Amino acid sequence: MKAHILDGKKVAADVVASIKKEVEEIKAQGKHVPGLAVVLVGENPASKVYVGQKEKKCKEVGFNSFLHKLPASTTEEELLKLIDTLNNDRAIDGILVQLPLPEQINTDKVLMAIAPSKDVDGFHPVNMGNLVTGLPAVHPCTPKGIMYILDAYNIDIEGKHAVVVGRSNIVGKPIAHLLLDRNATVTICHSRTKDLAAIVRQADIVVAAVGRPRMITASMVKEGAVVIDVGINRLEDGLVGDVDFEGVAEVASWITPVPGGVGPLTIAMLLQNALEAGLKK
Repeated sequence: MKAHILDGKKVAADVVASIKKEVEEIKAQGKHVPGLAVVLVGENPASKVYVGQKEKKCKEVGFNSFLHKLPASTTEEELLKLIDTLNNDRAIDGILVQLPLPEQINTDKVLMAIAPSKDVDGFHPVNMGNLVTGLPAVHPCTPKGIMYILDAYNIDIEGKHAVVVGRSNIVGKPIAHLLLDRNATVTICHSRTKDLAAIVRQADIVVAAVGRPRMITASMVKEGAVVIDVGINRLEDGLVGDVDFEGVAEVASWITPVPGGVGPLTIAMLLQNALEAGLKK
């Protein structure tokens, strides 16, 4: 194996430790302690696991945590009423509504209802618009985590050709703009891209966020490229990414593993967003 590992688990642990220390100082000074409200609607097993992880991390760093568990039968009106209450609660700096929501609830309408300043996921159109135009914004957690790990390992971005495979609003589009803001030349690929392999082979930095297991193979990656694997795919042999790790690690210079790469940083950046929101009070 040639590639060095971009250890997201270690970097995330350092972020969490730093936040915990800052919260301890805030408490010692009698200042406002950041509060994060998490809303879970229904009994989706994966959602319950994710919410449990987030609540555990909140307690670990010393945040005030507010968990709202609602039944799957909750109406859109009832959820919007709760969000309005949370928007107006000064004890709460961040609101996270765990997705997916039951089919009777319009997800876009719910995300739009969250106050942009409390949108710790960074999904609100105001935050996305500010990100695109270079104005101050809450950045989506996974893209923010990608930039953080690149910086943590001193990966040079300026002037490099970055290829993003995937165009979702959660990862693909925002990471493209964050890389562009750091003076990378960015190409976005998707399901309609012709000769994907040829384009990916031009990349100095590859971000794979398409949701197809082991789609990016060694033959598609340029010697010495930096490869960021955002994919989390559950197969019979366990969790795998969108990158064929074993093969690509033979040609890349740096690579994120799955699990243990980008995933841990997503929750760390959620905490960072909540801390930054709390510090503004």
